[in-house]
Amino acid sequence: MPKVVFFTLLDPDVTKLILDCAPRDWDINTHSLSISDDKKIEILKDADFLLLFPEEISNRVLKSAPNLKLIQLISAGYDLIDINTCNALGIPVANNGGTNAIDVAEYALALILAFYRHIIVQDQNARTGNWEFSAPSLDIYTICGKTAGIIGLGKIGKHVAKLLSAFGAKVFYYDPIRISKENEQQIGVSYATLDFLLHEADIISLHVPITDATRHMIGKHAFSLMKPTTLLVNTCRGEVIEEHELINALQEKRILGAALDVLDKEPPDMDNPIRRMENVLLTPHIAGRTWDTWPRRGQFVFQNMMRVWKGEPPLSLVHE
Repeated sequence: MPKVVFFTLLDPDVTKLILDCAPRDWDINTHSLSISDDKKIEILKDADFLLLFPEEISNRVLKSAPNLKLIQLISAGYDLIDINTCNALGIPVANNGGTNAIDVAEYALALILAFYRHIIVQDQNARTGNWEFSAPSLDIYTICGKTAGIIGLGKIGKHVAKLLSAFGAKVFYYDPIRISKENEQQIGVSYATLDFLLHEADIISLHVPITDATRHMIGKHAFSLMKPTTLLVNTCRGEVIEEHELINALQEKRILGAALDVLDKEPPDMDNPIRRMENVLLTPHIAGRTWDTWPRRGQFVFQNMMRVWKGEPPLSLVHE
């Protein structure tokens, strides 16, 4: 039977939800990700699979694990692991196959609704005795009738597009790989160039991995194209946005605002202006965290490892 090593920082109850999906006869060894590299090397020396959350492991440890057949990530992101080193060592790396897509998509929609309707402020007002409508109607918006732009039409982006379309938005998307006309019609989206999308959209939602091509793709040029009505939503990675340019755009009111679950540096410094801006809705990188997500992720990651154990190629491989 295969030996699986699981390095994680997850709560034990969440870890159990994932491990409940493992084949009963497999040897699963769970350890804190915070243990030393020396201990990790000793634990991994005869392991067949490495399961990770978060996706952080040093190259020194990777080079000392000769029997690994797959590094399986429970996350969608893979920017904390050196994919090039894994490729050089011949160790395939797979992410979670989009099993957290609906969680992130629903959260992106929640951020838009919370920002547009000032839900956080209204809750605080109601709890402190201010029961009157406390924001001018000119500052309250609906999704219906807006133009939305999805940057990155992967599994998460497709879910977000469907949700926004259902709310009555006209949805454009930009992705280096254009889907078929038939699929566009099924999802309810139209293809646009990046500049056109940035210029036309009232809502821009980012759903790209962090790569050399996407790092700081939303920078000075992008903000120069956006409208004063633009709400920028980011639930992917903070580095996709050039943060000082975002701060400038927000301070100068060149865009309506930003709803951010991720930042360039997490947690942000206490003196980061984003913490104090009224035209920002900020949450601590939790878009993919729901109770329901973990069994979906667990089922996928163990099915994927089972494929490899049977001699089949893994699904959802990631590449630098």
